[in-house]
Amino acid sequence: MITRRNFIINTSLATTAVLALPSLAFTMDKKEIGLQLYTLRDEIAKDVKSTLEKVAAAGFTTVETYGFSIKDQFWGLSPLDLKKILDANKLKAVSGHYNLGSFLYDGNTSELIAAIDAAKILKSEFLTIPWVDEPFRKNIQDYKKIAARLNEAAKLCANSGLKLAYHNHDFEFQKHDGITGYEILLKETDKNLVCFELDLYWVVRSGNDPLQLFKENPGRFKMWHVKDMDKIDQALNTEIGSGSIDFKTIFKEAKKSGMKHFFLEQENNFAGDSFQSIKTSCSFILKELL
Repeated sequence: MITRRNFIINTSLATTAVLALPSLAFTMDKKEIGLQLYTLRDEIAKDVKSTLEKVAAAGFTTVETYGFSIKDQFWGLSPLDLKKILDANKLKAVSGHYNLGSFLYDGNTSELIAAIDAAKILKSEFLTIPWVDEPFRKNIQDYKKIAARLNEAAKLCANSGLKLAYHNHDFEFQKHDGITGYEILLKETDKNLVCFELDLYWVVRSGNDPLQLFKENPGRFKMWHVKDMDKIDQALNTEIGSGSIDFKTIFKEAKKSGMKHFFLEQENNFAGDSFQSIKTSCSFILKELL
């Protein structure tokens, strides 16, 4: 993670800045808080430019994109046009979620190459794979094949100055003959090429412990998704600090995990509007976790 210039501002003032003067919220010596833009997917569908302006005004300096395709690019914008909007708002897309078409299943590299080109234009650090379709993750051999594809994609990414990451849900933690898909991915991918973006919500929801993963695989989790779990309905998210996940304990082990960047994400169950929810979460992270 990148630290900012060291200003003499105490935590209480910084927390106030998030709500009152958002643009000043990150001028102290704190780790940057990123935002997975899928959180604001309804707003982005209406107006990308104004949404990103509000993201910057809320104090965020890094984002993670989603939804790229050869046909539609980024929500109808070319990577170059998106980069211009990001630059105008002093936002950096350090990572992006790219589905890569059918590459994981049949090795077709057309979407992968397009994704690499897009990520390079955005000057991203990571190209992140967010999902594996259900028919292609039914058994151990499926996961071994996915691992091999990840290694292949990671080499292409490395040749272009990018790092490849894999983002989990809960299905990877299902066991197949006594071993989970996630264990296979961790074991059979090249540690020097493939890293992991750990979605803390999905790890906890699957019944697993992020701290145990850090202990068993130190340094592999270069990015996190930080989203909280509703105390009543585990299928729902909530604002950070309002749910059931013990982020304070998890953040204490950030160094062991290898975390360089983390992205706030909330997929549903906003207390008010989505912009207010990300401000609330951001305030809690600044005050309690960093």
